[in-house]
Amino acid sequence: MLKNEREKYEKFYESFGRQLKYGVYSDFGSNKDVLKDLLLFYSSTEKKLVTLDEYVSRMPEDQKYIYYASGESYERIEKLPQAELVADKGYEILYFTEDIDEFAIKMLMTYEEKEFKSVASSDLGIEAEEEQLNESEERENKELFDYMKKALAEKVGDVRASKRLKTHPVCLSADGEVTIEMEKILSAMPDNQHVKAEKVLEINVNHDVFASLKDAFEKDKAKLDLYTNLLYNQALLIEGLSISDPVEFTNDICKIMI
Repeated sequence: MLKNEREKYEKFYESFGRQLKYGVYSDFGSNKDVLKDLLLFYSSTEKKLVTLDEYVSRMPEDQKYIYYASGESYERIEKLPQAELVADKGYEILYFTEDIDEFAIKMLMTYEEKEFKSVASSDLGIEAEEEQLNESEERENKELFDYMKKALAEKVGDVRASKRLKTHPVCLSADGEVTIEMEKILSAMPDNQHVKAEKVLEINVNHDVFASLKDAFEKDKAKLDLYTNLLYNQALLIEGLSISDPVEFTNDICKIMI
């Protein structure tokens, strides 16, 4: 049906696609090889549902991974700052909007020897000129980033110069296998085991905000603390995560307006 009656299959998939994904994930992936070619995901470039085979068949030669982004809706995913570099390279991104999606893909691990990679992963596997520039910025501003990391205490594992941001000032990425979206899903489960993603606060060193951070680091540490908390909370909101103290956040916004 998928090959010969695509429209009918997509209607079938609307009703039973979730069960197929559970089939990939369940029983420790024992059925994944049978089901993987039946999966469909929304494509950033095609603007419609595509198979994994269709995605891989049009990958550029220099593309190492199958990239995906997770979120509550296609509209929200399209606005994610983390996707800027991948999209700028012209790489197709699969949109994951169901809670089972990432877990199924983690069980699948690869497709046609291509690994899956979240756009929110700390290492995108993309060689770019800006990476060397940002590594230089990170070395030069190590004391600033270390200060911000200390100010955020145990909220993030690190603060770094971003290699992915183009126009946005800040975002969160994740080190390790647990993504931020997976953390959200696991936290909502009744048997919440408090599994956390290793969050990294990424700062766009080419954004005007970074100049303000450097100036505050040199002249006004209290202002730097304020900016650090604001950027962290903004990054949480972008991810759809709750802010621990909304009153403090609104008061901080008022402080920069006075």
